[in-house]
Amino acid sequence: MIFANHAHVFPQEIKPEGTVEKLLALMEECSVDRAVCFAPFADRFSESSVPGEPNGWLASVIKNRPELDGFGTVDFDAPDLSGQVERIKQLGFKGIKMHPPYQEFRIDSPEAFEVYEQAQQERLFISFHCGMHWHRLRDNLPVLFDEVAWNFSRLRFSLEHIGGYHFFNEALAVMCNNSRGEVNPRVFAGWTSVTDRDGPSEWMLTDTQLETVIFQTGEDSSIFGLDFPYNDAACIKADIERIRRLNISDCAKEKILGATLSKVLENG
Repeated sequence: MIFANHAHVFPQEIKPEGTVEKLLALMEECSVDRAVCFAPFADRFSESSVPGEPNGWLASVIKNRPELDGFGTVDFDAPDLSGQVERIKQLGFKGIKMHPPYQEFRIDSPEAFEVYEQAQQERLFISFHCGMHWHRLRDNLPVLFDEVAWNFSRLRFSLEHIGGYHFFNEALAVMCNNSRGEVNPRVFAGWTSVTDRDGPSEWMLTDTQLETVIFQTGEDSSIFGLDFPYNDAACIKADIERIRRLNISDCAKEKILGATLSKVLENG
């Protein structure tokens, strides 16, 4: 079974190519059995004048869809950050998607720490964007995720894109620096949009780098992601085949393609 992380879904009015129905069709084409989908960020609703709020919308559209798991999002422009995290848990979601450069918050800011504290208390997983994304780099350097791991020793989170082309080594350092402790593993590599498409992109990683993640962090710390709808079916099929060709064990491949994510979310 393939269980993938990192699918962005949207109402039809915001992104027609990113609906839940389009995600389900892509999953069928790519033989993906189960996926985690992210609620849109709040600004996407306000910019498009879509009524309601993203987390409630996602809960309603994936209800009775056992093949889809939801992750909520936090609105840093709204009050009561801890209460927002509690609401995410109450909706039945198992995690939070956070994007420091897009949401324009500093990884180690007091506001972000409030979210992490409540997420740790609620036993929610966090998928972080990790890598360059056209915002002030000093606010979201991957090494700052070490502060998250250091201050919240029971919080589990993934570094999506594993730092990308520009910050892979820093992301790997954070993983290796936090490979001990009561909760282990707790910092995961998000294998999302890491394949070279038409030349070296911002996210492209080599086979050697991906194999190094396994060799240095073990077989239980990597999670495959779709990055739907920004990757199409052809891209995702290529990603899956690439993982199956890597010089790592068959057990590691099974864990990357779903076993680790399933274990993480089921254990809470």
